[in-house]
Amino acid sequence: MTENVVVLGSGYAGAGAIKSFEDELDGQTDVDVTWISETDYHLVLHESHRCIRDPSVQENIAIPVHEIKQPSTSFIQDEVVGIDTDAQEVALADSDTVEYDYLLVGLGSQTAFFGIEGLKEHALTLKSLDDALEIHDKIQQAAREASTNDPAQVVIGGAGLSGIQTAGEVAEFRDEHNAPIDIHLVEGLDQVLPNSDPELQGALRKRLEAADVNIKCGEFIGEVDEETVYIGDEDELEYDVLVWTGGITGRDCMQDVDLDKDERNHRVHAEGNFQTEDKHVFAIGDSALIDQPGDQPAPPTAQAAWQAAEVAGENLARAVRGQPLKTWTHKDKGTVVSVGEKAVAHDVVNMPIETFGGMPAKLLKKAIAARWINDMTGVGRAAKAWPDM
Repeated sequence: MTENVVVLGSGYAGAGAIKSFEDELDGQTDVDVTWISETDYHLVLHESHRCIRDPSVQENIAIPVHEIKQPSTSFIQDEVVGIDTDAQEVALADSDTVEYDYLLVGLGSQTAFFGIEGLKEHALTLKSLDDALEIHDKIQQAAREASTNDPAQVVIGGAGLSGIQTAGEVAEFRDEHNAPIDIHLVEGLDQVLPNSDPELQGALRKRLEAADVNIKCGEFIGEVDEETVYIGDEDELEYDVLVWTGGITGRDCMQDVDLDKDERNHRVHAEGNFQTEDKHVFAIGDSALIDQPGDQPAPPTAQAAWQAAEVAGENLARAVRGQPLKTWTHKDKGTVVSVGEKAVAHDVVNMPIETFGGMPAKLLKKAIAARWINDMTGVGRAAKAWPDM
């Protein structure tokens, strides 16, 4: 009997799981594999901010799915609009319903706006390649319409990884083009990269300030209109371009799926082996809240998705064969954050210094991206991408 295995999403979770699952099958012929994604490429998302400065980088960070999957795996480019766990079917926007025996949900997340009035209507986001290219276009246009006496105002909401790296790329664009741009990074909590090590926070703040990024922490954005960001009770920032990177939530298509999930953000609860309460449905990456030792689920990071995808693909193969599943535990290998051409690394495995910058951190950031690209497609594309990472 042939088993139908369907994988949803082409991000780190989906693409990584496809690679791992295909490797585990190793020529097994009684399994039909279908991969479904809205885009026909895998985006190296943690480097997508590079396109804000230089859109040509997209050639190196958008990897066509045909370079990743095996010929025997079917691919459908379409939007998932629903999952019926009783009928074991995936509903698509423009294609026929797809049946499954085993399903892996790796659809990623979408931006959370937390009910802030006007934010969704007026802010750009950074969750896709198109988003990054739109930010580039809007900043370029704003710079053209500005002057030295009246510079364009770029406001970035959220000083997590995406917000910091976005600010760094906008600063590089400004400097490379001698563009009249003021950059403001707004964070509701007390420090950039909240809830991280103070030494790392200090190193990032130092580099942001050196790049002439104005940092405002400690007051939340309360409202946005077409011209102004209202912060706290009194502060206001006029803007020409507003980018929001302040949080994530589950995809809309997961809202009505009959699985145990967080009712606020629709992210699906999964065991450490990635199985949901439905033993035929696995969940991974930002789509999931994956049980881990202690009180917190696995973090919604690229690093966690990379690690999880390898085990998730293997567990899919094990489920098909009726074998026991492996339990995955996330192991944090450290943090590396770019601020334009600079980078800061912290708590990196096997490194004698806890926090460092300079060329070692920059090369490490490049190496992480190149390694992932190599794992997906091979050394040729990784080598080509190296200068842009």
